Amino acid sequence: MAAYLEITLDIAADNRPKAADVYKLLVYNKYRLLDKTPGATSKELLVREEDVQVLHGFTTVENAKAYLESDLFTKEVSGELRPLLKAEPEVRIYEAA
Repeated sequence: MAAYLEITLDIAADNRPKAADVYKLLVYNKYRLLDKTPGATSKELLVREEDVQVLHGFTTVENAKAYLESDLFTKEVSGELRPLLKAEPEVRIYEAA
């Protein structure tokens, strides 16, 4: 089984490029999510007209839930993005068959 963590961020249009830069710096470069997060298999950043969406792949739903509770997510990633958010992120976890 595989799992996907979808996080939708309500960010003003003029702040979306900054949010994308923060995300890329933290997740791709500084913390290397795929190397340091148990079960992480993929990561995609979608900067859309209406919002910014993050899609992470994990080997299991449990790995996705653990990432949401990790210091990397709760302190580092969320902490850096929080000033750019207009509302709380919408978080969904999907299990793929």
